[in-house]
Amino acid sequence: METASFGSSVQPFEEPDAPSLAGLFRIDALLLLAGVGLIGCSVYVLAAATENDIPGNPNYYVIRQAVYGGVGIVLMLLLSRFDYSRLRELKLGLYGAMIALICLTFTLGVAARGSQRWIPLPFFNLQPSEVGKVLLIVTLSAFVVDRVRRLDEWRTTCRIMVLAAFPAMLVVAQPDLGSGMVYIVIAGAVLFVAGTKWTHFAALGTLLVTAIVVVLVAAPSARIHVLKPYQVDRLTAFVNPSDNPRGQGYQLNQSIIGIGAGQKTGRGAEGATQTKLNFLPEHHTDFIFSVVGEAYGFLGCALVLSLYALLIWRGLRILTMAKNLYGALIAGGITVMLMFQVFVNVGMTIGIMPITGVPLPLMSYGGSSVLVTFLALGLLQSIYLQARDVAAAKGRELLP
Repeated sequence: METASFGSSVQPFEEPDAPSLAGLFRIDALLLLAGVGLIGCSVYVLAAATENDIPGNPNYYVIRQAVYGGVGIVLMLLLSRFDYSRLRELKLGLYGAMIALICLTFTLGVAARGSQRWIPLPFFNLQPSEVGKVLLIVTLSAFVVDRVRRLDEWRTTCRIMVLAAFPAMLVVAQPDLGSGMVYIVIAGAVLFVAGTKWTHFAALGTLLVTAIVVVLVAAPSARIHVLKPYQVDRLTAFVNPSDNPRGQGYQLNQSIIGIGAGQKTGRGAEGATQTKLNFLPEHHTDFIFSVVGEAYGFLGCALVLSLYALLIWRGLRILTMAKNLYGALIAGGITVMLMFQVFVNVGMTIGIMPITGVPLPLMSYGGSSVLVTFLALGLLQSIYLQARDVAAAKGRELLP
């Protein structure tokens, strides 16, 4: 099978070269451009959208987002020089650390808006569910590589899904339904890139649909409520938001009004009344794309989506360049994770997806989300650099 060629090419662990300035400039420039461009757009949009949010401190969100972005870029460049293959040896420890960090939220976490997702640190609030996304990709990829010759077995697929479902359930219990969904999508992406049979995905899809019906229909009928009432409202409001425009459909209606009012070139920062007058909730986090649509119109949205397209294209390109199966799985997991988050976040702002609280990568305000996304990009850069080094050692030249 196709994955065998990847599995047989897993390289022995070697001591990486010492970091050098010349090495940092050999990274994927287009991937770097996409990441820097998105964080730049985020800072620019936040500057106009949040100047009245904190009385007496109009640059509160802007300065912090810029610092998060700067630190994230540095971490990405440093991680690009790290041998990602070493993480495969640490899979058990990393998986255990992920579970422990998520569980720590229940004891040390601070509550906000009915959710307990953040652990307070001196400079920002750490969201373990965000860190868990990258750790899950790294660990699941290692588990799959170890069982690459047994991918046809149902036991392998079940074990991988259980390894993803356990932390996902812990995250949903916080409650953070959006991140829980991302965890399951990551597991599916890793299995897909590894070459799992389509019949396994068909069975998983059937199980997923059954679970949704049980959670949203059967369980409430039996007076068993798996989800919080507001979570159910969010999941169902997008079907017909006009039923309760002042209640469960409020956020979605305000978002659609704002994006529609932007038209081609937008109302401008000062004319964006949905944002300025606080009609649009969470305009600096979950609904920042609505701010882009209202203030900068179709052209602004096109620019942001073009940067995401560039980011996803480079991720897919790096997947095909990876020197071994482990690198390909990590690249695939990261790319699908980012793609899914973009699709869900943008979709919920225009009414084609339910509101689940999934952040828009590098655009939504938040230290954990920004730093973790740049760490993920750093892993992609590491895979890219090592693929080029292997090709150069064999006398071949990889296309950009």
